[in-house]
Amino acid sequence: MIDLKHYGYTETTPTPPGSIPGRITEHHRDKYTVITQYGEAMASLKGSFHHNAEGRDDFPCVGDFVLLQHNQSGDSRITRLLPRTSKFSRADFSGHAAGYVKTIREQVVAANFDYVFILSSLNQDFNVSRILRYLTQAKQSGGHPVIILTKADLTDDYELALVELIAAEPEVPVCVVSSHTGYGLAALSEFLQPGKTAVFLGMSGVGKSSLLNALMDEDVMAVKAIREDDSRGRHTTTHRQLFMLPSGAMIIDTPGMRELGLFDVGDAISTSFADIEALFDNCKFNDCGHVTEPGCAIRSALADGSLPRERWDRYQAQTRENKFADDKAAYIREKNESYKSIALYSKAQKAKKR
Repeated sequence: MIDLKHYGYTETTPTPPGSIPGRITEHHRDKYTVITQYGEAMASLKGSFHHNAEGRDDFPCVGDFVLLQHNQSGDSRITRLLPRTSKFSRADFSGHAAGYVKTIREQVVAANFDYVFILSSLNQDFNVSRILRYLTQAKQSGGHPVIILTKADLTDDYELALVELIAAEPEVPVCVVSSHTGYGLAALSEFLQPGKTAVFLGMSGVGKSSLLNALMDEDVMAVKAIREDDSRGRHTTTHRQLFMLPSGAMIIDTPGMRELGLFDVGDAISTSFADIEALFDNCKFNDCGHVTEPGCAIRSALADGSLPRERWDRYQAQTRENKFADDKAAYIREKNESYKSIALYSKAQKAKKR
């Protein structure tokens, strides 16, 4: 028998008769691998998920705790999604189908993690703005962010990169590691405690697969070479999966992590850039655009150096991206209403001709 406490499970409500709890460790299209007290089980969703779910956020994903009807001789059936403590979401812009614009939905790609490992390699692809963008998403997720700078063996001096990053986010832990030499890996043990879960976030080519192999102490993931011209790599992870480390901690790796856009992160942006938004109250005009207006507190702070230009640029970039997602969602909703109106009008016209 497997003790699910080792997988981070805590029973908050009694399990109904005929059901057992489990944690999803893999997701392949409509099939799930679930770890239960009896071991691994293949499972599919109960039909009510498809009929009653309001959006993709109601569907189970890797890391989720669920209740299922266990079947020892075939596929088990997932009957209920248990409450989440954290999650990563992205906007699912489904596009067009048969002249109809599908509704924007939240797609959850990982759940119930304690830490978010934001990975960036110490090569020419190192980008503080991108790391901070991921950091905003991490703060919204409910997990604790940890920045991991990989491939320390490929650089002679990473101090400048470290200083720049710490200056931008002094309160977030930063670890420098090399998966090939083992340098710095011991520092991660503070976060990789038994029963704890971390999720990887980062671009392809930053060494997520190499780090996972090093932490697992075996080659569980294929590693592909990065391109020499831009230090970028190809996607290695092909599906979402949870790995149990020898330490008893767990890692969630998913191809969706590297593709995350800012989704519903207005509050996280306000938290990350609270110093900037506090200046807005000091502007002379309530609708100040912070460009040419007199009495602008932002312009004054930029002029005297109390607000670094790089920080202001990052704030603007993240708010623009968040606004783009919100505007696109509004556009899709308006299109849907337009199509509905046309369909109703057409139906009424046909009824008059009868």
